[in-house]
Amino acid sequence: MMTHGFFPQRMLLLTGGAVLMLGVAWPDAARAQDADTGDFDISSQIGPDPVLPEPDFVNLIPDMKVGEVIGWAEGQTPTVPDDLMITAYATDLVNPRTVHTLPNGDVLVVQSRAPGDKPKYRPKDYIRGWIMSFASGGGGGPQKDSNLITLLRDSDRDGVVDERHDLLTDLHSPFGLAWIDDTLYVAAADAVLAYPYSLGENVITAEPETLTPLPGGPLNHHWTKDLALSPDGTMLYASVGSNSNAAENGIEAEKGRAAIWQIDRETGASRIFASGLRNPNGLIFHPQTDMLWAVINERDELGPNLVPDYMTSVQEGAFYGWPYSYYGSHVDERVRPARPDLVETAIAPDYALSSHVAALGLVFSEGSAMPEPYANGAFVGQRGSWNRDKFNGYKVSYVPFTDGRPDGMAQDVVTGFLAGDQVHGRPVGLGIDGTGALLVADDAGNTVWRVAPADGSTTDGPLGTDRVRDAAGQASAEPAAEPVAVDVTADDPSNEAPAPDTGIQPAEEGEAIQADEASAPAQGQIPAAIASPEEVPAVDTSVPDAAAETVEPQPVEPEAAETDPQPADEPVVPSTQPLPPEDADEAAN
Repeated sequence: MMTHGFFPQRMLLLTGGAVLMLGVAWPDAARAQDADTGDFDISSQIGPDPVLPEPDFVNLIPDMKVGEVIGWAEGQTPTVPDDLMITAYATDLVNPRTVHTLPNGDVLVVQSRAPGDKPKYRPKDYIRGWIMSFASGGGGGPQKDSNLITLLRDSDRDGVVDERHDLLTDLHSPFGLAWIDDTLYVAAADAVLAYPYSLGENVITAEPETLTPLPGGPLNHHWTKDLALSPDGTMLYASVGSNSNAAENGIEAEKGRAAIWQIDRETGASRIFASGLRNPNGLIFHPQTDMLWAVINERDELGPNLVPDYMTSVQEGAFYGWPYSYYGSHVDERVRPARPDLVETAIAPDYALSSHVAALGLVFSEGSAMPEPYANGAFVGQRGSWNRDKFNGYKVSYVPFTDGRPDGMAQDVVTGFLAGDQVHGRPVGLGIDGTGALLVADDAGNTVWRVAPADGSTTDGPLGTDRVRDAAGQASAEPAAEPVAVDVTADDPSNEAPAPDTGIQPAEEGEAIQADEASAPAQGQIPAAIASPEEVPAVDTSVPDAAAETVEPQPVEPEAAETDPQPADEPVVPSTQPLPPEDADEAAN
């Protein structure tokens, strides 16, 4: 299980890192948070009302601390409280990102790397890749194959895997999964795919159908797309992260992004369900309230203690601020032109997790075998920071809930991923296995960990990730608005359906896009200018006679997003700062 730290580019990485760290240490009186960083109480940013220090809008060289991944030695494990025990459920994986339990108790492990076709326009793009490979381990020599889904089977429910099969291989950076009606849905980097699959099968050989395309490359900054199945089994929800830190790449790079999509699984029709969410992941429905929840990675380069990542319920039609504001009305002054009308509509999230923890995994414990202290709440996987001068995250925490809402301080449950300035592993996706134990996908340690009650308790039967109500089950909440069915495979533009006020199916690459006239929406609703997948908030889209005009998408040109002037009717956000290294949630790339 040990991952050796030496590889051919290590000296280059260390040299580049030293230069960056020298820059980080350079005195700069303008950096408002640096003077008291060491005294900042991280716990003050955990909960419904986090402390938000003054932002540092002029932050040319962000704080950085990147831990080299050293892996786990034989017999080493993370640490858990005395009433729990932890074992390696599966080892020798390749970047395990998510775990998904099927109704029969089989566990699917998604292993993936970022798409390899991301363009590198500037020297810092290459430096970014070197730094992030340093932070992700992998050792020297050729990399093992990833981008596959492995099935783990514990036939006798003793917590030990009896069978292991590669169910699907050669995928395009998969991440999210859902299963229903003998169909396995896979969220790849640019589409939701549907595979025929019956429980108990060990391999899938059939070609998939594309249920719906998702925003993809060539620039695909936040490439991880998560999935959740609605409690009534009719809809899929897909997360699509932003293509930038704070919209510095312009509107064309952000269409359909920083949002959660709702997809009709029968027709593939889709619409934006909620927006202003910079990088949402961990999609899951609360088993008592049927409310959708997610964890979100917030923006960087405002200082080591801004902006806190968070866990939140996802309200239909809600706008959560990105890129114009954070935590409601806290304006990001780097974004120009400003949109105070949109900021007025932004709602604050439910529960802050503190800054730069890179929360990617979320699972509720109701119905599991976890003991009483962890029996009614949410586990959160925090992959860990790179853009602070002190590490944050690198653990699995537990947030207690009461009546379907967070109620209390987060508790550390799975720790020990850090070893001084080095890193054993990085927890990402979470799940509940067929016996009711917690599963943790460690994408840098290449292991899935199993956290179970110390007394050996198990559930009576498997608890699948997709908790679908049957016809006699609990009545669900108000049905969601019906997406608009659009033939996304047709080449004839005349086949396109008109865009409704609440959202439209995303256009194929190169199609004309109908702009909506911007207007100030009601509190908590998606602004009209960004309601459709084509109009996610990246820039001011208010233009004269917008309803009569179309905007032809253009590819992002090298350097243009940061330096080139833009047409007056397509204002973009100028950037005065360099792009940071990949976000912590992409550090395995």
